Amino acid sequence: MNKFGDFQTLCTQVPSYTWCNLFYRQLLTTDESVLQGLSQNTTTAPVGVNPVCGIPKVNDGSLGNIANILACGLSCFVVLSLIHFTGRRKAAVGRVELRIFFCLYLLTLPFQLITTGSFLTQGSSALVVLTAIHAGLVATLFWTLLANAIVATQVVEDGTLSSIIPFSIFSAAFFVATTYISLDVGFSWTNVIGKSNPPQSLNSIPLFVLTSIWPGIAALLYFGIMLYIVLGILNEIRPVWYYVIAAILFVLSQLDYFLLSKIICKASSMKVDGSFIATVLETASVVALYFAWRGITEEDWDNDVY
Repeated sequence: MNKFGDFQTLCTQVPSYTWCNLFYRQLLTTDESVLQGLSQNTTTAPVGVNPVCGIPKVNDGSLGNIANILACGLSCFVVLSLIHFTGRRKAAVGRVELRIFFCLYLLTLPFQLITTGSFLTQGSSALVVLTAIHAGLVATLFWTLLANAIVATQVVEDGTLSSIIPFSIFSAAFFVATTYISLDVGFSWTNVIGKSNPPQSLNSIPLFVLTSIWPGIAALLYFGIMLYIVLGILNEIRPVWYYVIAAILFVLSQLDYFLLSKIICKASSMKVDGSFIATVLETASVVALYFAWRGITEEDWDNDVY
């Protein structure tokens, strides 16, 4: 029976589940006998721990997770455009903070490309370090998402030191804490945080909270606060639809990732999985957030009503 914080089911049933890279390395050093099936050969092992279906490492003609590689690449250009257009809205509330959010999302894309693309050998130190940084970026990304909602309430003036300093301090804290915990899991530095007991359960409560629970909580709080601002304070309707669309796209991306990836992987004979669809939907959700923000802010200083 799975306990809270167990990654065993996720690493087995969800192809290309990024954080499994950390546990693969841990098992190599603590109990290599747990690695079976597709995970037994480190030179071809896909992302995951004993996955029922996975995309083999780039080797002997394998292209790796090529569909998600392309999706990440195209998403980078889309997000760069959002960063540019956001910067042009000089009078918009939360412009600086939203650009930071977009920049962080942009950073997660190449890390996702590498950590799920089956480029690096499973269990290698390089893959563990890159996966740990990726985890830190994801946890920080969702803090910046929530922080944007807090800034939108105007409890502090956006773009000023009173906003940027706490914004940056909490961002650094999330990044450092999550990256350290991820490295501890991968390299088994400590028994308290790092090592899973028993090894086959792939258990890490701190990692599970920061990479699985925290993003969901932050997203829910963000949408709740923004809907309150748009409906309760601004009395606007049109931007609400963008926020609803963004929320739906985000939920669909998670459902695809966790429920359809294995089906797509098997149907394609381990050529692609659902991660590329999830990436496209997540990027579309970020685009919808931009249009929602654009709808409640002013472009110049002449009619700054928000």
